[in-house]
Amino acid sequence: MNRVSPRLIIPQYVGTLTWALILGGGAAYACVRWGKWWLIALGIVVALTVWNLVLIPLRVRAMGWLETEDELILANGRVWRSMTVVPYGRIQFVDVTSGPIERAAGLKSLVVNTASTTSVSSLPGIEAGEADALRDRLAEKARERMSGL
Repeated sequence: MNRVSPRLIIPQYVGTLTWALILGGGAAYACVRWGKWWLIALGIVVALTVWNLVLIPLRVRAMGWLETEDELILANGRVWRSMTVVPYGRIQFVDVTSGPIERAAGLKSLVVNTASTTSVSSLPGIEAGEADALRDRLAEKARERMSGL
């Protein structure tokens, strides 16, 4: 199994802390403006943020992908383990995207779209060069399998 880059922890931390500041700031403002009961909301935001910051490295270590002869296998999750199998013949197109924080860390996200309307498989945190090479390999394998149908 190929693992995602451990540098994915940085964008995950930035996203979590950004939301924590927004929600925590709102709860702190509400506490000052409308009363001490809002300290409960602030405490919940702090507790959930700390919990999420502890779990992020564990989640990142559980993410990966495997290319077999006939399919792509995407894995994620530590507690609720998810293994998605995408046959190459079902792939319609492959996207590689990166936001500003991912770009700064040298990472990209792979998004595999299939013929199913409900199936979009994504995997964040792949090294930029590897993500582009993986996209090209998947597109080539998808073309080969589709031409045989």
